[in-house]
Amino acid sequence: MGKTIRVFCVNTGEHALFPMGTSAFEVYQQMAAKVLPGVIAARVNNKTVSLKYELYNPKQIEFIDLNSSSGMRAYVRTLTFVLSAAISELYPNGVFRLEHPVSKGYFCELELGRPLKPKDLEAIKMRMQELIDADNDIDYYRDETPVVIEMFRERGRKDIVDLLESKGALYSDYWKMGWHIDYYYGALAMSTGAVTLFDLKPYFNGFLLQIPDRKNPTKLEDIVPQHKMLGVFNEFLRWNRIMSLTTVGDLNKLCLSGESTHLINVSESLQEKKIAQIADQIQQQQTARIILISGPSSSGKTTFAKRLSIQLMVLGIKPVALSLDDYFKEREDTPLDENGQYDFESLYALDLDLFNSQLKALLKGETVETPTFNFTTGSKEYKGNTLKLNPNNVLILEGIHALNPALLPGIKPELLFKVYVSALTSISLDYHNWIPTTDNRLLRRIIRDFRYRGYSAQDTISRWESVRDGEEKWIFPYQENADAMFNSALLFEFSVLRSYAEPILRQVPQRCPEYTEAHRLLRFLEFFVPISDPEIPKTSLLREFLGGSSFRY
Repeated sequence: MGKTIRVFCVNTGEHALFPMGTSAFEVYQQMAAKVLPGVIAARVNNKTVSLKYELYNPKQIEFIDLNSSSGMRAYVRTLTFVLSAAISELYPNGVFRLEHPVSKGYFCELELGRPLKPKDLEAIKMRMQELIDADNDIDYYRDETPVVIEMFRERGRKDIVDLLESKGALYSDYWKMGWHIDYYYGALAMSTGAVTLFDLKPYFNGFLLQIPDRKNPTKLEDIVPQHKMLGVFNEFLRWNRIMSLTTVGDLNKLCLSGESTHLINVSESLQEKKIAQIADQIQQQQTARIILISGPSSSGKTTFAKRLSIQLMVLGIKPVALSLDDYFKEREDTPLDENGQYDFESLYALDLDLFNSQLKALLKGETVETPTFNFTTGSKEYKGNTLKLNPNNVLILEGIHALNPALLPGIKPELLFKVYVSALTSISLDYHNWIPTTDNRLLRRIIRDFRYRGYSAQDTISRWESVRDGEEKWIFPYQENADAMFNSALLFEFSVLRSYAEPILRQVPQRCPEYTEAHRLLRFLEFFVPISDPEIPKTSLLREFLGGSSFRY
């Protein structure tokens, strides 16, 4: 009998012995198939891998389905692989790009030299279904990087060639199904039959790739109209293409040629121009007395508010700030979540009666004494801080609930101007590897929490799921209510974040569940040529997270 290895299955809490070289799928069949159907990938020693991964040493293994973020990412990557294979067959000269998540799906473009027609989508969908029904194997390979680069060069994939050349790794991975190959930086399913649920819908000048609902993977996500969000993405994509920066390979080549300073200056100037345009919109509205600023965690809302205040003052409008955080209910009155914990993300954790009564008094020109919330005692305190709105004042309110209509039920709409701020990453690794917008914000938060709040990367990652759940419930449903949207992401950002984030992420122990995300982020950051930050302006949004800002927080 050959050598055996000891495997611990997290899903069942059991150990078993297997022959050396056993695949993760074979372990699944013996140990977990009865308790967890619908598995798409595995975590081996807290690293996400294909079910074809072979075990040669003692391992801890956890099987994952679509209820986990890692599982859903593997599903979408596999679906993209099948989609790109179908397009390559039907339209060998077409250029397919998976651009960005929007409307609960993924916005895609297909350049055919003519407008995309509904019959094109039907043909692609039919071929995808044939590939899925055939349950073709998807195999993973690793070879010397020059060999892999040449394979993709022969197929006209300059986007991958530039990415791998600039990454500088000795070996590179790729995925193969029959004649079709593609590049992905994360795990795929072991065969095409794993991605049975999908749809393609015409969407503006491209199409929407629909994916399963993570909370109920037996049905597709509902399409949520996000026309304003798509408009912001497309605006930046147009600008990226003018700058010849559509992929990270393009970005890296520019940085390696010594042009990073120029890119920083142009990117920062573009953001400043957008902030000035929003200030102009507020002035042109004339009736606005309250500026509402909302957005998810680590979007840079605070710095945006400060920079907007400067642009408003240039126009003769004097802003005054009021923090929603000072209007929390007393701790004992805070609502509880489904786990019996205080739900500080809820709108109803705020003392809405006090907030609205003071706001109405301010709009009448009255002076109010505003509270200061003591987060240690869980109570509001009054320290003699007063506020009054003069005719040339506008009130700036920043907070996650700022665009929720239930926050200001009695305020006339013409008195409000609503701004949604988020880091909407507008560059992709390559044509088929999108960059999740949440990765941008998570990396910012990991750095800020470590530098200024005493939290480790493990702490931040462990809280991120609940933060995201709160955003899905309390922020994203109201983002299209905005009068203006501001993209706080910067094209060069990941190149700067890399040097800050890597040493923090490396401190996450491999034995903990958060290592899965830390390892994924470390692999992701390796694609970016690092940029040092001395030339980033002190007013940059990034300074809110990195330090060195000229603003006081």
